[in-house]
Amino acid sequence: MAALLTETNVLLAIFAGSFFLLLLLCVRRPHLLGNSFLLLFTLLALILCVSSLFGGGYWEIAARAAMAVLVILALVPLMLIWNGIVMIRRESSRLSNILSLLTGLLIAGGEAAAAVFVLRGYAGQTDILHVLVLPLFAATVFYGASLLLAFVLYMLLLPILPRKRVFDTVIVHGCALLHGDGVSRILANRLDLALKLYRKSAEKALLVVSGGKGSDETVSEAAAMRGYLLEKGVPKEHILAEDQSHSTGENLRFTDQLLLERGGGGKIALVTSNYHMYRCVCIARELSFSCTGFGAKVAAYYWPSAVIREFAAVYFKKKDFLRALIGYILLVILPFVVLFTGYLR
Repeated sequence: MAALLTETNVLLAIFAGSFFLLLLLCVRRPHLLGNSFLLLFTLLALILCVSSLFGGGYWEIAARAAMAVLVILALVPLMLIWNGIVMIRRESSRLSNILSLLTGLLIAGGEAAAAVFVLRGYAGQTDILHVLVLPLFAATVFYGASLLLAFVLYMLLLPILPRKRVFDTVIVHGCALLHGDGVSRILANRLDLALKLYRKSAEKALLVVSGGKGSDETVSEAAAMRGYLLEKGVPKEHILAEDQSHSTGENLRFTDQLLLERGGGGKIALVTSNYHMYRCVCIARELSFSCTGFGAKVAAYYWPSAVIREFAAVYFKKKDFLRALIGYILLVILPFVVLFTGYLR
């Protein structure tokens, strides 16, 4: 019993330390991508803590935790594949809508390769497919899936973190209009969240609607959003329209210029969809644009593919891509070089 308490206490201490560090970093530096990996570590520590409650030594605790993780990993591709099917049925079969399906199939393929490798064993195998290709493919998929899982979990955490609610300026990011001139459900959710912040600020905040006119739109996104807010009873003098931008970066740059011309925005809230919030905060940080991010809800079936798109956009940036590549070399390629070299000997 004493040994069990000691092991449980050690694991609880690790969990508590990582949990409080995570909260501190998320509140003060939410733009750090490393927070997502700390979150993943914290959840693994929690699984170990729960496993320790059933008794046994460290190896037994780790084995139970590993089984729990394996069950979760088996469910992830099934959920993604199902979501991809739902997206095709409700939206269309465009690439952006089937990302969850393709990701699920890729992860399932990696897990299948790992299963074949384990079931056939390593000792006594001579074919290059089994000795190198299958385990390397499985490890590569697992590494990429781990990055994605950490990112997805962090996107779920960010919108529920405690934040101040009273602001001088509330910026709303635009998105594609419905039929060229109408406010879509996604955009309406952003505007409704902005209205809540506006009212919590005693209806004294400046609402900035940001978005230009797309090639398939008859009015600018800013004009459509302005009309929506006017219909909700917001005085026109409380609305500022930025209607020249065509990207998230331009949204922030052009809005910053407009606010500087007015003497500054004071305490600023940045409202977009929950899946898009992290990248907006990161871009704002790069532009030295001080703000607090808020994410509006989107339909549950739409969220996975949208987050996968955001994941790709984040990791396609040179800095984060290089970090991920270095991690891949150290955690996947280097161990395989060592193991395969030993096997050839």
